[in-house]
Amino acid sequence: MKFLTFAIVYPIIWLISRLPMRVLYIFSDFFFFILYYIVGYRKKVVEKNLTMVFPEKNSQEIKKLQKKFFKHFVDLIFESIKSFTISEKEILKRYTYKNPELINNLSKQGKSIALVGAHQANWEWSITLPLVLDIPVFGAYTKLKNKYFEKKVKESRTKFGVIGYKTTETVKGIHKNYINKIQGLYILLSDQSPRLGKTHYWSKFLGVKVPIHTGAEMLAKKYDLAVVNYAVKKIKRGYFETEFELITDSPKEFDNYLITDKYLEITERNIKAQPECYLWTHNRFKHRNKYDQWLEMRKNSRK
Repeated sequence: MKFLTFAIVYPIIWLISRLPMRVLYIFSDFFFFILYYIVGYRKKVVEKNLTMVFPEKNSQEIKKLQKKFFKHFVDLIFESIKSFTISEKEILKRYTYKNPELINNLSKQGKSIALVGAHQANWEWSITLPLVLDIPVFGAYTKLKNKYFEKKVKESRTKFGVIGYKTTETVKGIHKNYINKIQGLYILLSDQSPRLGKTHYWSKFLGVKVPIHTGAEMLAKKYDLAVVNYAVKKIKRGYFETEFELITDSPKEFDNYLITDKYLEITERNIKAQPECYLWTHNRFKHRNKYDQWLEMRKNSRK
């Protein structure tokens, strides 16, 4: 059954990905209308998130921002499909890097790097990082249940040189490289909500107190990784620019959670610059009212 599904669906995806971007955006406009006006996919979640984060905006402004987000969101879906067949020349024309020398200079110094970022603009095309960086690039991926789709998605995400590993094997991979003195840059998207039972730190993110992922900071301290933020800005439809920003090249000198706080500060700044380009369909604030519950859980676990 899994192969049958793959045999029917993948050829359609591949054929769509072969279309010029201008044609894909015509498809995107059509599917936006379906998704937004007919299906209403996660509209309530998006509206709730936007209202929470931008209390100064009235309902009309929230609706306008919501609509702009969904237009971008559907574009992102088709841009991700395009990844299957897009050429190196075309993707580098559309996805540029403002200051790759920051990473390359750290690499020359013998540093490995934790590259932290958010689901902002187009993170899928960061598969081009090896084309501009002088360091092996490692990217985690969530294994798909359908092994046939799994193979094709992995091929797409690694075709420009990213070395893929399963999300569950991230720490093992970093540890192995550290022991064998292999330099690497590790892509770590850090803006999703951690599970409550695995939370170590709470802070305000976009004005809302929520549990925060601290894995990137902990890994950086344990394996002496420089921490660099990457922010993607949408220049116009189908064109993006990535900028790197050094958070620290000496993580062990920071008190716990200060690196995470710096990352949150940078991420908030970039989201507010282009709020329509952030992934608002994630229920990022689902644990916002559970701080006392979390404290009780920690208290009981220590007994």
